[in-house]
Amino acid sequence: MAQQRALPQSKETLLQSYNKRLKDDIKSMMDNFTEIIKTAKIEDETQVSRATQGEQDNYEMDVRASNIVRAGESLMKLVSDLKQFLILNDFPSVNEAIDQRNQQLRALQEECDRKLTALRDEVSIDLYELEEEYYSSSSSLREANDLPLCEAYWRLDLDTDGADGLAAPLRASPEPSAGPLQPAAPAHSHASGSGPTEHA
Repeated sequence: MAQQRALPQSKETLLQSYNKRLKDDIKSMMDNFTEIIKTAKIEDETQVSRATQGEQDNYEMDVRASNIVRAGESLMKLVSDLKQFLILNDFPSVNEAIDQRNQQLRALQEECDRKLTALRDEVSIDLYELEEEYYSSSSSLREANDLPLCEAYWRLDLDTDGADGLAAPLRASPEPSAGPLQPAAPAHSHASGSGPTEHA
């Protein structure tokens, strides 16, 4: 709690010192510029010779011009210190800038996601059409040697069975050169004794 109370006090003291530096530097620039203007004024003759007075005025102008430059450099340093103070201590502004940047990045991410999704859908449609075209053309043009191994073997078995079925009736049919079929003689049994007997 003591540090939290001391922090605003230190900020207030720092801001007061910045304000004092600003007023002192501006006053210094104004005073020195005013004295330079007064020095440029031609005065009546005095006990000091004009050459000596001219050298004295020239030296005074150089000194006051140097003071103006020093005050200007001090103001530039004050601007740098104020920027650093705002960067390090202005947390609301920093948080607001971070939030704005996050919103910009989220919007960019959503736009990229939409574009990628649309691209994916287009590629899927094109790929599906290409697959349909490929399979329809290949099914109408492929030959037996282009068939898969299992399907070719299955068709080979069907062809072999069909050839065997046709060859069996051909082997059972008679040859054309053998002539007409002769009737078979009836068989006689010798055990009955009804047949013709031989004479001695």
